[in-house]
Amino acid sequence: MPTSDSAILEEAERLERLRARERALQFDSFDHDDAFSVGSHLRDRALEGDLPIAIAVVFGDQRVFHAGLPGASSDNDDWLERKFRVVRRYGESSLVIGTLFRSSGTTFELSSRLDPALFAAHGGAVPIFVRGSLIGAVGVSGLAQVDDHELVLGALEWLQGEQ
Repeated sequence: MPTSDSAILEEAERLERLRARERALQFDSFDHDDAFSVGSHLRDRALEGDLPIAIAVVFGDQRVFHAGLPGASSDNDDWLERKFRVVRRYGESSLVIGTLFRSSGTTFELSSRLDPALFAAHGGAVPIFVRGSLIGAVGVSGLAQVDDHELVLGALEWLQGEQ
């Protein structure tokens, strides 16, 4: 896949912006009540915007919150799990990892050596860090990948402001 130098540079700049914003998302604690709060906040925003999404919060491999809204399907649940696997493996958001590969002039699908049926480096799954340790992730599936990602970041930033 030939990629222009300007496209690679653009992805590298996007990568730094994404990482900087995500580094600011550190929590002193994040429990089941917080998972419910952030998940419910996402659900409320989705209902207000008539967004056809699936929402999930996981602690490790355990799903502690899930909501499927009108227009979402089991395909969105599959996408969520594939995005969560990327977060678990790399310790960064699924969009960051996809952008990392693009900033190197390739794609996750071509160069990660991971099964694309099991892993998806598309936006929408963001890690939850408590005092520097990865404890889980929040994810959304159903919109364009950047919109999924922004929705999750906004909800986590909202929760951070509530604590």
